[in-house]
Parts: sequence; C-alpha cells; structure tokens
Amino acid sequence: MTVSFDVSGKVALVTGASGGLGAQFARCLAEAGAKVALTARRLDALQSLSDELNTAGATTMPVAMDVTKRDQILAALDLVEAEWGLVDVLVNNSGIVVSKPIFEHTEDDWDSILDVNLKGAWLTGQEVARRLVEAGKPGSIINISSALGYGRVSSQIHEYCASKAGLIHLTKSMATELAPMGVRVNALAPGYVITDLNRDWLTGSSTGERLRQRIPQQRFAEADELDGVILLLASDAAAYMTGSVVEIDGGLSVVSV
Repeated sequence: MTVSFDVSGKVALVTGASGGLGAQFARCLAEAGAKVALTARRLDALQSLSDELNTAGATTMPVAMDVTKRDQILAALDLVEAEWGLVDVLVNNSGIVVSKPIFEHTEDDWDSILDVNLKGAWLTGQEVARRLVEAGKPGSIINISSALGYGRVSSQIHEYCASKAGLIHLTKSMATELAPMGVRVNALAPGYVITDLNRDWLTGSSTGERLRQRIPQQRFAEADELDGVILLLASDAAAYMTGSVVEIDGGLSVVSV
C-alpha cells in the first residue's frame, strides 16, 4: 500500500492564522496544495499572508472569525463552503495567554483564556464535524495543545495550562465519539517554538536560556519543524490515527517540564 501525505484537493481552515504558528500551519497546508481559509478576528491581519500565498500559486482566502462566537463560525464555514465545498481539515490553533502571579489573575482572565483556547476549539470543531457527518464525508480535526498541557510547570500562566490540558482531553473525547463517523480528531502538543512574537524572549533572556537548558535537545524548535506532523494528521497517511497527542518538544515531555 502506498502511503500518501498528499493534501491537494482538501479544504482546510486554520484558526488564529494571522501570525505565529497559525500562519505557519496555513502556509504549510497551502504550499502542499490544500485550499486554505485563513481565519482570525481581524481581516486586515490575514490579507497580506493570503496575498503572498496566492501570488506564489496557492489557493487561500482570508475570513474574519471569532472562535468564541458561534454565529461567526457558522458564517465563516458557509462562506468557505460556497466557494470550495466542505471544510475537511480543521486546525484549531487560536490561543491567548496571560502571565502574572496567581493572586493577580482575575475572573475575566480565566473566562477570556478558556473561551478562546478551549471553548473556541470545541465550538469550531463541533460545527465542522457536524457538517462532515451530515454529508457522510471523512475529515480531520487537529487541535493545537501544548507541552504545558500535560506536564508540570512552575509558571504564572495558570489558565493557559488548564486550557491546554482540557484541549487534550477534549481531543480524546471527540475522537471516541466521532471515529465511527469517519472524522478523526488528534492533537499536536508543541514545546517551545520560536516565532516572531517570542523570539527575543526565548533567545535573548535569562529565562529563555534556563528553559533551553532543560530541553534534552538543548534548543528551541523553529516553526516549520511542526510541518511534518501537520501534513501527517491532515492527510490520508494518518487514516488510522485518532485520539492521539503528538508531542514535538525536543524531549521535554520525558523530563520534568
């Protein structure tokens, strides 16, 4: 049997695609031949990436969508379907973080982080899966969790860690129910990955250096080092994978986080 990592012809939607890992996931899928809807709350933040990819021969569209608003999710999916057909690959990447001492966190901090990081993935995944099941079509949902969702961590990002742990369990729960219907649900749990947003902190601070020294491979990942797993989980090569959490963390998961 020939294993195919081909995603050409697939219709993908990436949340939080305006920068960081979301932009890289969108770029990876688009350059591999998928039609990709780039979503985030602000359309202007998506337009330049979409224009760049389309100029290079890819097929993408920017779509304004807040993952915490069901009506916006429905409208975005309707728009993509009208243009390309059903979304059959969803990358639930949207996420936010607040870092401060535990007694300074507020109820609003908790609500906003859990709403985006966990509720948003559930709302978007639920609706993508519903449409696939109703159409009798298989698909793949990829939830972007974190190494901080399964390991012990001494930090000031309590809600973030809770949301990413919840996303891992949501992945397994959804996978169990949707498996007989042909929809696969897996999670990617990256360790510390360098992006434009965190590059200076990871590579130029004493805290970043301490983190680097705790990683068995003794380095941080570059964003494109996650591409292989995204293509695996999006493609038919992972047809027998569901409920899995793929850790890409330089060995961080095998030591104390």
